[in-house]
Amino acid sequence: MNNEHIEGFELISEISVIETIAVNLSIRERDRLKSQFGNFRWKKLKGVAHVRFPNGKIYKAEIHWYEAHGVGRRKMKIKHVLE
Repeated sequence: MNNEHIEGFELISEISVIETIAVNLSIRERDRLKSQFGNFRWKKLKGVAHVRFPNGKIYKAEIHWYEAHGVGRRKMKIKHVLE
């Protein structure tokens, strides 16, 4: 299975092992986030959760997303399937 940037999944557990991997100016997609969602202090985070794919299979996966206070999580994607 190609693990990079998988979309079209359902989050079925809480995200754990959350780490911040970039903040504001160090985020490459910052300008796009600002134009789509507003001028906030954006963070890029990663964590681990169980996800369900459209075919019904459930996997543990590493997920990356962007987040800002008052906006919530945006652009969630799977970076790696762990199981």
